[in-house]
Parts: sequence; structure tokens; C-alpha cells
Amino acid sequence: MPVNEGTADRILRVIAGLAIIIVLAVFLPGAEKWWALVGLVPLITGLTGFCALYTLLGIKTCPMKPGAKS
Repeated sequence: MPVNEGTADRILRVIAGLAIIIVLAVFLPGAEKWWALVGLVPLITGLTGFCALYTLLGIKTCPMKPGAKS
């Protein structure tokens, strides 16, 4: 999987994913805490640097290396 997210994008995704997990796990009652797993999506995409939706939409926030083809 090629990296298609820039550094700022990745940092924001990791922060957002952790925030979603923490907030939902703390504030949702009982059996509804599993909704906190929704935060895994931005967390994992931020850690890996790959977003499948970006690929489908043709978006790339990662800067290109000199001499690289897109």
C-alpha cells in the first residue's frame, strides 16, 4: 500500500482517532461502548499513512519525492 497521506493529515487522524475512542468509551453507557471502535478507522489510517477512500477519489496529500512519477 503506497502512502497517500501527508504528515499533517496523519497527525490529525491519529489525534482524532484517539479522541473518538477515549470520549466514546468514557461517556457512552454500558453496551454502547463498542461505538468507540469507530475511532480505529482514523487511527489506523493515520498510523499506516494509507487511506483507501483517498485512492478511490484520487486524492494524495503526501508530498512527492523529487523525480518520482505520480
